Amino acid sequence: MARRHWLLRHRWLLLRRLSQFGLLAAFLAGPWFGVWMLRGNLASSVVLDTMALTDPLVLLQALLAGHGAQIAALSGAALMLLAYALLGGRSYCAWVCPLNLVTDLAAGLRRAMGLGRGWQMRRRTRWVLLGAILVASWVSGSIVWELLNPITVLQRGIVFGMGAGWVLIVAVFAFDLLVSAHGWCGHVCPVGAFYGLIGKLSVLRVNAARRTQCSDCGDCFRICPEPQVIAPALKPADPNASPVILSGDCLNCGRCIDVCDDEVFAFGSRGARRMPPQPASRHVVGVHRLSATERTGFRQKN
Repeated sequence: MARRHWLLRHRWLLLRRLSQFGLLAAFLAGPWFGVWMLRGNLASSVVLDTMALTDPLVLLQALLAGHGAQIAALSGAALMLLAYALLGGRSYCAWVCPLNLVTDLAAGLRRAMGLGRGWQMRRRTRWVLLGAILVASWVSGSIVWELLNPITVLQRGIVFGMGAGWVLIVAVFAFDLLVSAHGWCGHVCPVGAFYGLIGKLSVLRVNAARRTQCSDCGDCFRICPEPQVIAPALKPADPNASPVILSGDCLNCGRCIDVCDDEVFAFGSRGARRMPPQPASRHVVGVHRLSATERTGFRQKN
């Protein structure tokens, strides 16, 4: 029902795709064209043969497995922890992870087919799995999750050929499409759970500073991969409560900012404050208001 330009409703999505494809291109430039901007993979890489970067979860598994860590690996992990503490831990999931391209495609098809959210597992499932892989690494003496991680399988497959790896990627796609909307990232993936811990402390946050302008259309809830994070900031019981989305589950993907014709949401810091009402947007010609039952349902946590 909105007449905002298509680019305004997809600007953050387009920037995310540019980030994801740009990183893949940087990794591929070496083996394909001999231009080594990034060596390695998302678990461990070197930028321009100078700066080492290490996935903190991979390093943690390695230490639990009894493997020693060089100073470069430790400093690379510390650098990544600092970056995601500033930018939002699960921004890794939305802006870096190549598997997000697969799960977002499945989510888009679910919406187009009108399949709803489907079966929603308990969110603690991914915490249980995270704990399990850490224990398994300690017991087995190996970095267990990297043997099964579909993120690693997909990136390695793009470079060297997928082979049997397609089975795992198709399984993740089918699970999200036919069983559970955003099921893999939101309920299963231990990598997302780990980065969610970092995200609880991050500085850059999405906020609903203009929540008084909200017309209850529900677009933000419908598009958000983690809709339960929105209600405490957008529709709090206390009108003086912070408008900042503080949950570590937030991906900082910016889709709520894109689709909101009332311009309620914006990126900001943890210290953002509620803003006074603004004139209604002239771009909006009509809205579908969210019912009280729908709002209550969105507030409930799985």
